[in-house]
Amino acid sequence: MAKTDFSEFLASQAPIVLVEIAEARGSTPRDAGTMMLVSPSAIWGTIGGGQLEFMAIENARQCLEDGGAAVMEIPLGPEIGQCCGGRTTLTFSTVTPARAGALKERWRRETLRDPSVYLFGAGHVGLALASALAPLPLSVSVVETRAEALSGLPPTCATRHVAMPEAVVAEIPPGGAAVILTHDHALDFLIAREALSRHDLGYVGMIGSKTKRATFAAYLEREGGDRQSIEKLVLPIGGSTVRDKRPEVIAAMVTAELLTTLL
Repeated sequence: MAKTDFSEFLASQAPIVLVEIAEARGSTPRDAGTMMLVSPSAIWGTIGGGQLEFMAIENARQCLEDGGAAVMEIPLGPEIGQCCGGRTTLTFSTVTPARAGALKERWRRETLRDPSVYLFGAGHVGLALASALAPLPLSVSVVETRAEALSGLPPTCATRHVAMPEAVVAEIPPGGAAVILTHDHALDFLIAREALSRHDLGYVGMIGSKTKRATFAAYLEREGGDRQSIEKLVLPIGGSTVRDKRPEVIAAMVTAELLTTLL
């Protein structure tokens, strides 16, 4: 489920059992601390799928009827038809109103640790990339000079309508990413120059071609910038392995670059 569904699930479903991986030993599909919410008719999250998850959901719903176990020790081997080889300890607890408040605060703290991705431009590729990033553990902001371009974005994306996008670069948290996809090459260059002047960003990428890269390098040198800093610039974004230029394909490739770099 999408990130925003967590609070919605807590508000709309009742009763709910919290399923949490208390301990994971050996090869397991998810790590300790992973949680899943189970109601009589719906599920939020996943603890790894397969027979493990089926057993957990079944026990959680039995807990709702006062017939389930509070703790389950599950070997992830032939005994349950899985071949991970590890062992997982699951805990089950009813979500009371007080517990729901604590879970919301926990979720808020966890999402605050998500790496920040700033998309400069909400054209065809920007919209496709925002949609691709929306369900991932990333904090996505979209920056635009055109107010009308900010419509149709996923609700999990923060939006910024500004006259000078290059000034927003200073707001990107350390370790974050700047992906530059505006409708104006000159504006792309201004944003990229600001991003490359920072030495604490995890990713700086710009949509374009080898020719655009050469043009930007000349611009950067002419403007007194450090030409060597262009080595940090990913241009073109998305790599060259897949040559399909449809926005959704480019978005998929850039998403892979961002996940590889930031997570």
